[in-house]
Amino acid sequence: MTLLYWLEPWEPSPAIVVVMVIAALLFARGVRKAKVSAARQASFWFGLAALYVALHTRLDYFFEHEFFMHRAQHLVLHHLGPFFIALSYPGAAMRAGIPFAWRQRFVRPALQTRYVRATLDVLFHPVVAVVLFVGLIYFWLLSPVHFVAMLDWRLYRVMNWSMVIDGLMFWWLVLDSRPTPPARLSPGKRVLLIVAAIPPQIALGAFIFFSPRELYPVYSICGRAFTWLSPMRDQQIGGLVLWIPGSMMSVIGAVLALRHWMRLSARARLRDERHTHVPTSAGTQIVAHADR
Repeated sequence: MTLLYWLEPWEPSPAIVVVMVIAALLFARGVRKAKVSAARQASFWFGLAALYVALHTRLDYFFEHEFFMHRAQHLVLHHLGPFFIALSYPGAAMRAGIPFAWRQRFVRPALQTRYVRATLDVLFHPVVAVVLFVGLIYFWLLSPVHFVAMLDWRLYRVMNWSMVIDGLMFWWLVLDSRPTPPARLSPGKRVLLIVAAIPPQIALGAFIFFSPRELYPVYSICGRAFTWLSPMRDQQIGGLVLWIPGSMMSVIGAVLALRHWMRLSARARLRDERHTHVPTSAGTQIVAHADR
């Protein structure tokens, strides 16, 4: 089996291809105009490639037929891919990638409408953001909901896209390196936000791991990709994927948010010190001039 074989989509989706191509073109075009370091470019392309692999390759067969593979898919869609895209801070580059006339005529007026701004204010509210981030994981892992989502291809795609979109919004919010404003949250709130998302993920992963019964029989009904792996072992590995790697990604995010907080605090202290020293120097010069 060649690499090309694994890159072929299990279930082709034109929507995924269109979205990925548009994102890639906007970023590649914007990099020519905006200053984007090599590390940030690598972070963006890695995150975008990870999303594509998790959404539109032959691996999707295994994601649909093993619970632990499904959890690995959502780890990429909700944590890893969006995390690296947000870490690249692609906003300026992607805006620069949009033709100026389009930005003036369509993008800016759309973003300034009352309804769009109100919607963004709600979605990016810290309480709503953390509830959505954790709540979507819980919702799609409810046994009845999960059963239907894995059988209905339309709901399956809604589930995956909801994880990607929510992951992008959440990590974009907490990994913002700018001061407030223009950032929506203060550096301290960003740290608290990601810390608040860790315990529920650990609790759910531990519950799935220690559960004495099979919670997701849909994989046994539809047939498993790995016949040598028992349903309970599959479920336990899936619980561990949610418990450990998912929580560790959040811990890394918290560390980066804390680093931004310390950097911005140090910058604010330096700015305050400069403002304090300027009047003193001016006063000294006035006194010296008077003595003359």
